[in-house]
Amino acid sequence: MDARPLDERFAAGSEAALADAIALYGQPLLRYCHHILCDYHEAQDAVQTTFIKAYDNHHRFRPGTSLSAWLYRLAYTTCVDQLRRRKRQLLSPPPVSADPDYIGDDLRRALGTLSPEQRALVYSRVIEQRSFDALAVIYGKPAATLRKRYERARKKLAQALEDTPTGRRNRDYASHTG
Repeated sequence: MDARPLDERFAAGSEAALADAIALYGQPLLRYCHHILCDYHEAQDAVQTTFIKAYDNHHRFRPGTSLSAWLYRLAYTTCVDQLRRRKRQLLSPPPVSADPDYIGDDLRRALGTLSPEQRALVYSRVIEQRSFDALAVIYGKPAATLRKRYERARKKLAQALEDTPTGRRNRDYASHTG
């Protein structure tokens, strides 16, 4: 086993380092991409593409920087590219996932009102509980800018959830019981 850190081995182009990166970051990136794309199968494709791009461009990764942030940035751009292709192909909204409990219909619709960047930001803050400083490294934007964008996205998502059938039922129930 190579004692060098993963980022150094990855930058050198080691296939073992790629396998280690996939083992370490594969599932978190899959969840991240799934929340951006709202389609599990497209998310799987995006993660595979991300790791292929990462391996093909390993020479661009600089040891000493965050491999995680670099992979998340690659995953984000891969997802945005897939969304652009989807839009160009004039597809209907994404098909319902094979696992409908993973993202419910109301949440899927509400997330659809957000831009890909907003979905990624909300996911990173809420699910992965990343700090704004960590997000600044991933997105290459100031933490204060991302904080404000997150606040706006959160308000937009809350409004979209309130406008769903479940949200209206809960609002109607509260008005009759209060």
